Amino acid sequence: MFGIGMPELIIILIIILIIFGAGKLPEIGSGIGKGIKNFKKATNEAQKEIHEPKENSETETHDDKA
Repeated sequence: MFGIGMPELIIILIIILIIFGAGKLPEIGSGIGKGIKNFKKATNEAQKEIHEPKENSETETHDDKA
């Protein structure tokens, strides 16, 4: 996982726990989760916009020939 092993992850989590405290961790986790969700939604919308014009232009060319 990006060259980071389990001991390194545990040390990072302990440092985060010391800096932010146990009370803030759920808020931080939910914020990160919402950010990831929004990022995935934005990338999916961008992919749809890229593929939609192709489909619309194909139907327009078929309609023009008829």
